[in-house]
Amino acid sequence: MKTIDYFIFPGSPYAYMGHARLVEMAGRHGASIRPMPMDAAKVFPVSGGLPLPQRARQRQAYRMIELKRWRDFLGLPMNVEPKFFPVASDAAARMIIAAGEFSATATIEVAGRVLKAVWEQERNIADEATLVAVADEAGLDGVTLLARSQSAQIQARYDACTQEAIDQQVFGAPTYVYKDELFWGQDRLDFLERALAR
Repeated sequence: MKTIDYFIFPGSPYAYMGHARLVEMAGRHGASIRPMPMDAAKVFPVSGGLPLPQRARQRQAYRMIELKRWRDFLGLPMNVEPKFFPVASDAAARMIIAAGEFSATATIEVAGRVLKAVWEQERNIADEATLVAVADEAGLDGVTLLARSQSAQIQARYDACTQEAIDQQVFGAPTYVYKDELFWGQDRLDFLERALAR
């Protein structure tokens, strides 16, 4: 069975841009997707990354140009300056992980809806009521899922995903790992597809 490890930050604009294409591609190639939400506060210090507000002005300006280019190229309903961004995303990450206890499909669905909540819908994924609503919209019991996401077991799995990202030399999101080969960024999906086809 082909398996793609899908390392994401739940607030990543590039994860949002690539999510639907990743899901469609995996389906065409008979691959499963294993979402691996990771903690940027732990990944960045060991990989040279910086939170957006701490990046140089030139990098922030060019990032905005690229977001608009990709939004337009992909035809996505994306607000490149959403109301709730940057946003604390640990609770959303744990919610995505907890959804995996329902099914792999549920994890992917919740991840996609969390990304859309930030970049399409101007919703605050740091807010518990928003996360409950997102889970409900995915056909899950949001209240139950939220409670489960706050357990020590889910936190341990979040920590494990983060450590696995560090161990695999992941430094940004989204990163797709297939057969120990890293593909960083939604603009590397074509290369991932070639690897899946081999």
